[in-house]
Amino acid sequence: MHRIAATPGGWSSDTDGVIILEQTSAPIVILTAADTEIQTLAACLSQLPKDFPEFRVASLLQLQQELSIDTYVDDVLSKAQVIVVRLLGGRSYWSYGLERLREVAEFQGIHLVVLPGDDRPDPALSSLGTVPLTVADRLWHYFVEGGAENLTYGLQYLAQTCLGCSYEPPNPQPIPQWGEYVWGNATVSQENIVCEQQPTVAIFFYRAHYLSGNTRVIDALCKALHFRGFTPLPLFLSSLRNSDIQAQLLTELTERHSIDLILNTTGFSLAKLNSESPQVDFWQRLDVPVIQVMLSGGSEEQWQQQWRGLSPRDIAMNVALPEVDGRIISRAVSFKAVQTDHPQLETTVMAYEPKCDRIQFVADLAANWVMLRRTAPQQRKVALILANYPNKDGRLANGVGLDTPASCLEILRSLKDAGYTFDPGVITAEEILSATSADLIDWLTRGITNDPEGQAMRPVRQTLSAKDYQEYFQTLPVAVQQGVIDRWGEAPPDKDIPIAGIQLGNVFIGIQPSRGYDDDPSLNYHAPDLEPTHRYLAFYAWLRHQWGAQAIVHVGKHGNLEWLPGKSLALSENCYPEVALGPMPHLYPFIVNDPGEGTQAKRRAQAVILDHLTPPLTRAELYGSLHRLEALIDEYYDAESLDPKRLPVIRDRICSLVAQENLQQDLSLLPGLAPILSQLALENQSVVQQRAARPADAFSEFITQTDGYLCDLKEAQIRDGLHILGLCPDGRQLRDLMVAIARQPGPGRQGLTRAIADDWGWDFHFDPLTADLGTVIKDIKIPETLLQPEKSTTLHTIGDAVEVLEHQAACLVEQLLAEEIDPHAVAGPKTTAELTWMRQWLRPRLTQTSEEITHLLHGLDGGYVPSGSSGAPTRGRADVLPTGRNFYSVDIRGLPTESAWDVGRRAAENLVERYTQEQGDYPKTLGLSMWGTATMRTGGDDMAEALALLGVHPVWDGVGRRVVDFEILPLPVLQRPRVDVTLRISGFFRDAFPNLIDLFNSAVEAVAALDEPPDMNPLATQVKQESAHWQSLGFSPQEAGLRAQYRVFGSKPGAYGAGLQGLIEAQNWTCDRDLARAYINWSCYAYGRAGESSAQGSGKLRSASVPDVFQQRLGQLQIVLHNQDNREHDLLDSDDYYQFQGGLVAAVRATQGKNPTAYFGDHSRPQRPRIRSLPEEISRVYRSRVVNPKWIAGVMRHGYKGAFELAATVDYLFAYDATTHSVADFMYAGVAEAYILDDSVQRFIQTHNPWALRDMSERLLEAHQRGLWQQVSPEMLEQLRATLLDAEAHIEETL
Repeated sequence: MHRIAATPGGWSSDTDGVIILEQTSAPIVILTAADTEIQTLAACLSQLPKDFPEFRVASLLQLQQELSIDTYVDDVLSKAQVIVVRLLGGRSYWSYGLERLREVAEFQGIHLVVLPGDDRPDPALSSLGTVPLTVADRLWHYFVEGGAENLTYGLQYLAQTCLGCSYEPPNPQPIPQWGEYVWGNATVSQENIVCEQQPTVAIFFYRAHYLSGNTRVIDALCKALHFRGFTPLPLFLSSLRNSDIQAQLLTELTERHSIDLILNTTGFSLAKLNSESPQVDFWQRLDVPVIQVMLSGGSEEQWQQQWRGLSPRDIAMNVALPEVDGRIISRAVSFKAVQTDHPQLETTVMAYEPKCDRIQFVADLAANWVMLRRTAPQQRKVALILANYPNKDGRLANGVGLDTPASCLEILRSLKDAGYTFDPGVITAEEILSATSADLIDWLTRGITNDPEGQAMRPVRQTLSAKDYQEYFQTLPVAVQQGVIDRWGEAPPDKDIPIAGIQLGNVFIGIQPSRGYDDDPSLNYHAPDLEPTHRYLAFYAWLRHQWGAQAIVHVGKHGNLEWLPGKSLALSENCYPEVALGPMPHLYPFIVNDPGEGTQAKRRAQAVILDHLTPPLTRAELYGSLHRLEALIDEYYDAESLDPKRLPVIRDRICSLVAQENLQQDLSLLPGLAPILSQLALENQSVVQQRAARPADAFSEFITQTDGYLCDLKEAQIRDGLHILGLCPDGRQLRDLMVAIARQPGPGRQGLTRAIADDWGWDFHFDPLTADLGTVIKDIKIPETLLQPEKSTTLHTIGDAVEVLEHQAACLVEQLLAEEIDPHAVAGPKTTAELTWMRQWLRPRLTQTSEEITHLLHGLDGGYVPSGSSGAPTRGRADVLPTGRNFYSVDIRGLPTESAWDVGRRAAENLVERYTQEQGDYPKTLGLSMWGTATMRTGGDDMAEALALLGVHPVWDGVGRRVVDFEILPLPVLQRPRVDVTLRISGFFRDAFPNLIDLFNSAVEAVAALDEPPDMNPLATQVKQESAHWQSLGFSPQEAGLRAQYRVFGSKPGAYGAGLQGLIEAQNWTCDRDLARAYINWSCYAYGRAGESSAQGSGKLRSASVPDVFQQRLGQLQIVLHNQDNREHDLLDSDDYYQFQGGLVAAVRATQGKNPTAYFGDHSRPQRPRIRSLPEEISRVYRSRVVNPKWIAGVMRHGYKGAFELAATVDYLFAYDATTHSVADFMYAGVAEAYILDDSVQRFIQTHNPWALRDMSERLLEAHQRGLWQQVSPEMLEQLRATLLDAEAHIEETL
């Protein structure tokens, strides 16, 4: 796809709609994005001569849309004599405006001065002006030095040089680039430094605020800290990126002062986002918590009314980029308010107004971190919280990819070694040191848990009394009290509330309470923004106020606290994450490949992330019947050339084995193979009939595709066990993980298997990362440098060759780990380069996995936890290592990235090609399930694919390659019809990417407005028809047009999820329509731009509950698509997959009466995105992981959590079938045989997690009862019932 003759979209990421500035003309016009500069310019008026020429000032933030710019240029700028532009971020931030200014300046002979908006010179930017660079440079220095005096001289200099006025201003007067601000009145300030023992908290804020007098919020912070007994140290500075300022600050803060914490109000980051390892030395040398305090660029009214909390610009500058430095995200403590409408400048002068209760929250958070830092480990109280969902005892200690019980024990032992007090406790310190995961689970389940089973029979170890809870509840905001009471009623006045967990001296291990859907399953249908229960609030109230926790550690991805209702970020006192957690220091071990959900905890629950390694990956390889089938196919290939007489017998054996193992159902899903299978007549015929019915050509094609299918299964990446916090894998797990990471290319690297292939001369034949593994190859020889040649095989296909490459890679890494390798002796130059990287870079970083716990302990000491990037290490993101860092995500302004566009564009082409081949026509409509965490991981693959399907191309500009617009590709370039795409976005996507929602909505609007043939632009056709339909129902033309264009849907603002997990778990559904009803109720909120009549104002992103519009979309969808970007997990790993994609399929089926075409995109290898049908993907995961003895053996190394993983897989398989009808009967039988009816596996589960054995048996029987599992023998059902009864009896004995 190229961009010839593309139509610009006219979109800007920094706009809230079209704003028309009404000003009169003047000789001088100054444009700036800084409100502090406008304040200072207003202060200059009293110091300028009376005859000074009139001038106007305008905010660039109000000149973002092309219409706004054009109008202002025509009405004001074209009549000026001098135009000064102060531009932050370089040319790309205002490229269209600069183009118009240059045009009008050249045409009208206007003096144009273009200046950088910060203290870094930018000659390329300044050269866009028409004045000499010496003039621009001197004027820039007036602005850089700042203050009313310098800007007064700067204005005089401007009038002198450009208007011929007879002023002679002095050169810019130096003002310190940083310094201490004397806050409030001098008396109070002096009192602050009397007691040297008081903790000192530094406050960083911009020098521009100091020079403009915009310091009320800094005064308020200082006052709040002073009230709490701290010494505030407010320091103004021009930029943290200035190395001289850094050096001087380090001296000030480490030699002249002893600080305990930093409150930072400056934006952006010191570290660079795209560097392999962020430069955070400045923060590490200070080694104190750094709390990011937001000064919002919006008004308080906007913040109160909006669900998102901050604008996209504020999110980027004050949240996303500061996260790169490892700062702790807190709250917005001030908002812009009108100081005056200046009559002479004809502009609004804004100032920051502090928000009192937000100031108090940040001061309390700072105080709690300081107290944590100043408390000795022996006295420090820490709570470790384990997630639990579904709310049953077989699923305690949820943590994706993590052996959470074993990890919890590692933390406990490390705390013990660090001097934490464990006595008196339920368990002695000696027992903790020798405890197993089974012991920990036993300790927890001896007392009350979330599981209602046996609650009355279990002891309650601690409670929050009814009286104490009522006193706490009365301190909550009135709106919160009312919301909880309206939902759950009054808390019983005489019933104490039990707290699940165990106390070990100053350490508490707690089970996070349920959200409440288990209390009333009907809420799953209609309450996406469910208020927490009294029991939930009591749990955290007990931790904070009664037990006295000084820090909370949520162990493993993820709990439910950060998903409680409330604003996306910059929370208010009415947001439930704040209500529950309060200003508590919060640390969170979290899997490194999930930046999205971890970011949610950072932004909504002030978490410090301690990222941890993914589970080790390994090749699935073949097993059992699959291995036998591969051997038969190899025998068939050999017989073709050596003994053709044997071919009929081998064919019969192959067909018999395929039928016996139900492989024909898998193979029938492969493109083009179903017609061939029907010719082969694999079942229900005699041998003579079968042979007669098998054409040679058809069987040859069958063999080739089956071999490719087996190769694909064999090379699939699956997890080999779970990760334990702080422990690096060893042995085979370490070898396989290193190969998995090194396989993918990286900066300056081509990837290990590619390097081996190149050194062997195989690169002329195929690319091991992108080739079709089933392709037959000839004339490829295995070189003599092959290690362990006795294990080599005859090369019939590319898959065989890839297996040899993988074998060689594993052998080389084994030798590297054993330090027995001489790369030059066994490897060519390219392989040697890869092995050198692995020895010098990769292995050392993996051995630093211990930092996961080291940095956790340092965070609990009140120290700084260094930041690090996030992503999937086996998808080319080795830079996320070592783990144990406070990960960050992405700069949202650059999404989708150009590399993501390349993946998304090719994925779109593959999808259209496959659908067209299968259906004989181009697709017209598609529903795409889009997640925020995948968007962060990939840089926006999914959004890129959605735009590509629409026929829209992002436009990037500037060094940072930020998305500044889009182009509509004309049909002759697109060479296919456009696809009408509907997005079902996750709640986190809604929170994190308002700019992408706006970009997509703008693209939809632009494509809908095109005059193209109906068959080539189904979106435009549909919008026209629906607009007329809604008008016929009484909607205004504008509102009807908005409804017709809605293409982005999600959950209610402040709510998350898709509503099916609780429903499936509670078994509270009977048919498709029940599932569809819940999904629609949770997903029917459209996110688009408000109309002119909206209370939110023109152009603002708004949400609207429109179930009728959403159901209309469902009735039109032909395709439902979900993509996966790495193989570190799969679609049977998480409830989110079936909730989002499965829920969408169920809703379409309930609406249309038939299943849509469901596809699953595999983007794990960006070089070759693949598209599979959903049944094909489920089959692939079933064969490669679910019943693979290698995977089962891996989880069995992890006791309770391993059995948990088996039970979760059964649940997700069942739920995908319930929602999509895509699970074959033999898969249920397969998991029954592999998990429950296998003696050794059953004994393992019964020993470590008897609840999981009971739950799996019950779930499989439910599948049969609901008609999902139909072909099943009575004997197997009886065995499952017997197992269920035995498991229940065993559980009852333990109560």
